[in-house]
Amino acid sequence: MGELEGIYTIWRRENTRFLRYKSRLITSFVTPLLWLLIFGTGLGSAMRFGGIAGGYQTFIFPGIIGMTILFTSLFSGISVIVDRQYGFLKEMFVAPISRSSIVLGKALGASTTAMIQGTIILFLAFMLNIHLTVVGFLAAMLIMIIMSLGLVGIGLFISAFMESMEGFNLIMNFVVLPMFFLSGALFPITSLPEWLKIAVYLDPLTYGVDALRYAILNTSTIPFFVDISVILVFAAIMVFASAYAFTKREQGLM
Repeated sequence: MGELEGIYTIWRRENTRFLRYKSRLITSFVTPLLWLLIFGTGLGSAMRFGGIAGGYQTFIFPGIIGMTILFTSLFSGISVIVDRQYGFLKEMFVAPISRSSIVLGKALGASTTAMIQGTIILFLAFMLNIHLTVVGFLAAMLIMIIMSLGLVGIGLFISAFMESMEGFNLIMNFVVLPMFFLSGALFPITSLPEWLKIAVYLDPLTYGVDALRYAILNTSTIPFFVDISVILVFAAIMVFASAYAFTKREQGLM
């Protein structure tokens, strides 16, 4: 029970911190909306996009949700650096709970935050005349949870080695943009050259975006069970890796 209470307390703290910053809630809605309206309309008007009812804006809609999950999840590692600088992380580490529970609590808290932001964008489906079924909505929610856990794991893993927000942000710039642009969020991956397809299929976000596209639009490039299997394995590996990294760091072995 002590471990579960510790996980719950850390999870609650992460979400309370998020809800207190109203600007984050507003930004989580406005930024993806601008992508849909400006980027989707501008590029969509310059190209003919068939195969999906609603055209290019509808096609990138799951990708914009994936972008929201990606940015929110990866940059959750900043909270670890802030906690370390103000000494709160040290207080958590001396608590009578395991390092794995601390990391799991932070991962669940950050993934819940990412899922909330993704759900806000999901409700914009009516603007694009996307007929989202109850099953599709619930499937998209589940996919967002799994995606965010894996992506939060990356942010926590990197933050285990970082002492400053500047260093963390620098590394994140080399992670976030390649993952996003290679995920197929903004363009179909079927017509890409073979050398680029290799990078696309190595990107875990590709499978999350493709799974969201299947849940929301009932179309996908990769078989749905493959998408789910990959993001499940990826989430498990990254949460375990981040917990291991924090444990070894605190033991002075890394």
